[in-house]
Amino acid sequence: MTDTAPPHIPPSAQVTLADGRVEIAPGAPQPSGRYANEDLLPVPAGRRTWTTYNFSALWVGMAHNTASWTLASGLIAVGMDWKQAVFTIAVANLVVLVPMLLTGHAGPKYGIPFPVFARASFGVRGANLPAVVRALVACGWFGIQTWIGGEAIYFLAGKLIGHSWSNAAHIGGYAWTMWLSFALFWVLQVAIIYRGMETIRRFENWAAPFVLVGAFVMLWWMASKAGGVGPLFDQPSTLGWGGGFWKLFWPSLMGMIGFWSTLSLNIPDFTRYGRSQKAQTWGQALGLPTTMTLFAFLSVLVTSGSQAVYGKPVWDPVQLAAKTDNVVGLLYALVTVLVATLSVNIAANLVSPAFDFSNVAPSRLSFRTGALITAVLAVLIFPWKLYSDPQGYIFTWLGLVGGLLGTVAGILVADYWIVRRTRLDLADLYRTGGRYWYAGGWNWRAVLAFVVGGVLAIGGASLKPLYDGRPIPALAPLADYGWAVGLGTSLVLYLALTLLTGRREGAAQAV
Repeated sequence: MTDTAPPHIPPSAQVTLADGRVEIAPGAPQPSGRYANEDLLPVPAGRRTWTTYNFSALWVGMAHNTASWTLASGLIAVGMDWKQAVFTIAVANLVVLVPMLLTGHAGPKYGIPFPVFARASFGVRGANLPAVVRALVACGWFGIQTWIGGEAIYFLAGKLIGHSWSNAAHIGGYAWTMWLSFALFWVLQVAIIYRGMETIRRFENWAAPFVLVGAFVMLWWMASKAGGVGPLFDQPSTLGWGGGFWKLFWPSLMGMIGFWSTLSLNIPDFTRYGRSQKAQTWGQALGLPTTMTLFAFLSVLVTSGSQAVYGKPVWDPVQLAAKTDNVVGLLYALVTVLVATLSVNIAANLVSPAFDFSNVAPSRLSFRTGALITAVLAVLIFPWKLYSDPQGYIFTWLGLVGGLLGTVAGILVADYWIVRRTRLDLADLYRTGGRYWYAGGWNWRAVLAFVVGGVLAIGGASLKPLYDGRPIPALAPLADYGWAVGLGTSLVLYLALTLLTGRREGAAQAV
């Protein structure tokens, strides 16, 4: 059955405030119908209260986490020295900040989450395509981070309880106590998300500095074990600065960009609560590249130190912390890992898919139901396999994620900034038959640009260690530049298709 616009529900009027923010006019009806629910509606301007500090703290909390640590330390494990690893990560975060700010602009201006924002370019129904892709990626990340948190609980309990815990019977390659730890951490996160966004904001505010202090404690410990900071800087690169390094640099750069390419899409889920554009812009600019680079610096120094002390780099901080015999130090290190993992996993990997899954069936799925779906799917993707090897973690997982999500980012930026000049009609984002309805709720131009960009970005990628081969070997030369290829291809193709075929079919209308 084809949807039709309900004639008895008038379009909601919107007003533009003096500072440029837009909201539903006071007294006008809120958007309603099958494509709206309380979680997806625009946040009123009076409830957009997040400041520059809130956004900076959010990024400090998300950047200072175990996955970020292993991102940097993994580069040491595959042959870079500390200078090369920090350089790669610093460049990546400056690059990814650009689409982060561009897509984040719609949040404080209109108060809408990412899946609603995507309706402008993909269509009211078609937005489910990028939303579900983003949500499934978040499921993978949630699973990986939950496994890391479970590891911390497992090692912490092992030090306190003893061998009966650490050497318990194995199931599926791991001790049953490790599976129990994984389940406990899973339950803890679901409990926090059920308390809502305000609880998350307060948690991020205090978690951020706690984790940073923990990282410096790890650095001090490793320097003392290595006999000073000198050995931490002395570990050489196995690549040099010649062709060997640059051959590894580009896929590593795309992987580093892929690490935050998820947030470059769904950042409106957070910026919709922003008090102003200045708050989200300065908060992100101060929070993301600086804290990620600092944390990467700490990570690679500690990992270099582990190479000096133990003869090989220990890239997993949980495994490294478990090597200490100091119970107090171990407890502090592993509690830090738990807080860091909670901080990023809830903010980055539960909030977004909760909105995304809710967007699939707004009248049936709430934010909390979407979060529960995410948590269940996160277990079913076997995160312990994704995290088991730095090669697969950086080049396969992050490379594929970056290429695919870069394609979506290109379409969003092209549509919002170039086609629409940042002007949206709030009511039509929730209506059938409006300017964002296109053909049956789908904008075929966005779908085609997504498919073509996605194939070019990841078609030639190596799938090791999951699969020994490439889906389309002829596209292998593009694989090292997946994020850039996906973003550039989809942006140009979407603009071309819109200008050539769709300028009068809603896609290029402005309000």
